[in-house]
Amino acid sequence: MPMSLYSIPCVSIQRQANIEEAVGLLIPYLESMADSLIVTGDNNEPIGIVGGREIIEKVLANPSRSVFEGEVEKIMSNVVTSVSGTSTVRSTIQDWQKTGRAFSLIPNAIGGFSVISARKMLEVGKITMTDMRISELPKKKIHSFSTGSTINEIINTMLKNKTRKIVLENTNQFISDRIIIEKIASDLNYLKNTNNFLEMPVSGFGLEYAKVITKDIMVNEMASIMSGMQHPYAVFRDQVISPWDICLALLSDRMQEYD
Repeated sequence: MPMSLYSIPCVSIQRQANIEEAVGLLIPYLESMADSLIVTGDNNEPIGIVGGREIIEKVLANPSRSVFEGEVEKIMSNVVTSVSGTSTVRSTIQDWQKTGRAFSLIPNAIGGFSVISARKMLEVGKITMTDMRISELPKKKIHSFSTGSTINEIINTMLKNKTRKIVLENTNQFISDRIIIEKIASDLNYLKNTNNFLEMPVSGFGLEYAKVITKDIMVNEMASIMSGMQHPYAVFRDQVISPWDICLALLSDRMQEYD
């Protein structure tokens, strides 16, 4: 495993902290190198993870202010994937395929933990020698929405299809769990300022733009471009490309020179 992957310290929160506190701490890290929070137990040991998925799941089930008043332990995922210094890029990504979450802890030199995420793996992708072009990345269905969609429909689409971003039809604009959670915490003051959150139209949310790629570039070049983006997401012809697609490409025999 390249030493550069050890450089991002985990962001943690105690199990008894309330969910509003967790959301406020989480927002700056969504889609960053850290991406999720580690929930720690009484002895500061990792016991769970809270990311965008956990927040939107709970808001879908209880779209009211009260959902943010419980303890973070009640909403966390109990699946915490850890890797060691002897783990490989390949084995780490394969673990992520099994858990459905591109996030692992790794012990660091100061006695704590660092985190590895799909975003961090872009650093591996960009230094890989390959002849694979982005047109050769596996095609996946593009999940889209219309300007008349509600947040209820958006969140259900995300959770059903295990995706964090969906695209406005016939455009390169997208909405993500991060955008929804930022809106909840800021404009809506943790849902104090609305009584019908799930029925809100998506038109009231600030969409963002995926980068449009016009040339069939190499996968390592795509990884390099995405590593410089604040919220990496790209559109090429009839496909969307996320950091997870670069992770899957790293499993190919044509991208094996990263160790």
